[in-house]
This record gives sequence, C-alpha cells and structure tokens, in this order.
Amino acid sequence: MAGAIARSDDVRRQNRKLVLTAVRRRGALSRTDITAMTGLSASTVSAIVAGLVSEGVLLESRDSGATRRGRPQVSLMPNPDIAKVGVVNLSLNSLTVALVDYAGGTIAKQTAEFPTWPATGVGLVAEISTMLRSQLQSSAGSGGRLMRISMSVQGVTDAAGETMRWAPIIRERDIGFGPALRRGFGVPVSLANDCAMLAEALRWTDPAHYGGDFAAIMLSYGIGMGLYLKGQPFSGSHSSAAEFGHMAHIPYGAACRCGRRGCIEAYAGDYAIWRNAMGMPDTAPPPFNIDANVFAELAERAREAAGIERAAFHTAGRAIGFGLNNLFSLIDPVPIALVGPGARVFDLIEPEIRNAISGTAGWDGAQALTIRCYPEEHPLLLQGCAMTSLLHLDADVFSGNEARGLSQTSAA
Repeated sequence: MAGAIARSDDVRRQNRKLVLTAVRRRGALSRTDITAMTGLSASTVSAIVAGLVSEGVLLESRDSGATRRGRPQVSLMPNPDIAKVGVVNLSLNSLTVALVDYAGGTIAKQTAEFPTWPATGVGLVAEISTMLRSQLQSSAGSGGRLMRISMSVQGVTDAAGETMRWAPIIRERDIGFGPALRRGFGVPVSLANDCAMLAEALRWTDPAHYGGDFAAIMLSYGIGMGLYLKGQPFSGSHSSAAEFGHMAHIPYGAACRCGRRGCIEAYAGDYAIWRNAMGMPDTAPPPFNIDANVFAELAERAREAAGIERAAFHTAGRAIGFGLNNLFSLIDPVPIALVGPGARVFDLIEPEIRNAISGTAGWDGAQALTIRCYPEEHPLLLQGCAMTSLLHLDADVFSGNEARGLSQTSAA
C-alpha cells in the first residue's frame, strides 16, 4: 500500500511539473492548451490546475474575447507574488544583483563596478549580501518571499555548485559563495560557470534550435563554453569543466592568462588579439583588461585593410575553429552560439573558423554549420540564472505538497 501511495505521489508530482513547465514556457495558456501541450487528459489537467490555483501557484485571467460557445477563455499564468529568486552575476570588474518574481519579471536590478582582482571572498559575499538585502527591503511588498539564489561567475566552479575554484578575474581561489550565501539568507543557492548560464538561457529562449545538442561559446575577457548534449547540460565529475578556452591549441605556445601556454584563449581572447595586433611576442604577459573602445578600433583597422590587425583576428578564428574541430571529433558537429563582444567581429573570424572545422573527420558540412551571434551577454546571463532558480522551484517546490499553504506565507 505504501508503495502504491508513493507511486501515486510521484505521478502527481510529475504531472504538476508538466503543467507548470508548459505555463512557464508559453504563458497565458488555457486548460485546453495545456492538455494539448502536455498530452495529459483534460480531467487530469483540470484537477491539477484547480489545485495549483487554490494554492496560489497559478493565477486565472478571463480573456475579453469569447470562445466558439460564447464563453470567455480562461488563461493561466504563474503567480508573480508567490515567490521571488535572487540572481547574481560576477564578471570582470562588475557585480550585478537582481530580484525576479515567480512569473519571470524583474523586480529590481543593480550593478556595482569595482576592481575584482584584489577583491576577497569575504568582501564579495558582503557586497552581494548588502545589495541583495537592500533590494529585498525595497521590494518587500512584491514578489513573495525569497526562495532561491542563483549565481554565475566568470570562472571554474565545483561540480556541486558550491565553490568557485578559480577565476581569471579574482586573485583568491576556492571561494565558497554557495555556503556563505545560504547561511546569510536561509535559502538554497546554486553557483555555476557563466557560460553554463548562457546555454541555459538560449535553450529556454529558442528550444527549437537549442533543444538538443549545442554549444554556447563566450568570446569576451576570456573564452568559455556552455555545452548541452542530448538536451542535458554537460559538466565534469569534479568541476564545471567545458573549459573550451583552455584546450591546447599549440603546445607550449602563447602565454595564457591561466598561467599555462598554448591555450585557445591565448590566441582568441581579446587580450591575445590585442597582443598580436601590437606585434608583441606571444610570450608577453597577458594584459589584465582591454578597453572596449581599443578593441573596436582594432576591428575597424582590420576591416579597412590587410595587415597585422587583420592577421590577429584570423589567428583568433583559426584557434577557435581548430578547437571546434577537436570538439566535433568527439561529439559530432552541433549548432554554435557565439556570445559576447567577440560576436561583433564575427565577420573577421568566420572564414578561418569554417576553414578549420572543414577538416573534421567524416563530415564536410563546415559551410552549412549554424553559427548564431549574440553580442550582449549580460541579459542572457541574468536570464539563465533566473530560469535555473525558477525551474528548480517548479520541480522541487511547487510540483509537490510543499506548495500547499505557501500562498499564505509567501509574503513573510
């Protein structure tokens, strides 16, 4: 009997999750729409929706238009006031903190600019906490209570999503952001590499294109990758892994910011392109930061005439292309998204990328490979973090019995 009850609860949880996922993906769905999207029976959908509405998880809205029978259509949507999530992004010299309600709306957002390299873990946690508490105080009347925090960092995290093991933007290593924020706010906290959050945002924004296998490659201060295989995010057994930028391009070659030599990033990162365009030896220590205007001027000179600047971008494209060639040899070719400032110079690096991947064994579709560009990474980073938390709430909280009575306590 106990086993049968457990199985019944599992089925109920799964069905509620299906309904919540459908409403979150499409928004303002009728019961008929949900039935069509989920494949559940109309009676099952009706029962699940009734429960979610009574618990305050979903809201009903009557459309002004009428159906064929003359009755107004009732649409369902996530209740923005039942919960909110915290979103944190730490990148080079910048910290962004935001609050997002359960419906996905941004309640508050703030960005602080400061040098990240000398910052300490204690100092960063304190700054994040101050910004987040300020937002919680100013938005106390909206979005329900804080139920989860997601944070992305420009660096390597552990597989458990607790600790930032290393980042090129901070001197200190092994910073336990997850445990520290969990103690401070009393909610679950997930920590992820920023490129993984880019991939999550793309998968959610365009599931038709990014629903199965794809790679999101960050071309910015460094080179990183978020990878999905068979619809699931890839990560290592010990770390976030997928460090595309630190795969070897030329053994013992150019100096990389990570301290090693010959990495893809040492040829394709913004600092590497600048170093080559300046005619500096590839053993020269990488500069900490390249001004965006300086990089844009390099690109313009490369477009205007052949020369050392154009050659530097071609070198970058070649490094990325051979990296993709190696990746495709392992997993087969997948759609590619190039994200960040480097996407603005795609015209300068695309030919060498496609030339390099044309040598992938058993495949001759280099020219047909889909590569899409997204120059603005910050909105995607915040969206990826927000969706990570909201989907956790859907699956781990509101799909089960935990949702009962939450509407009465959400404002606490």
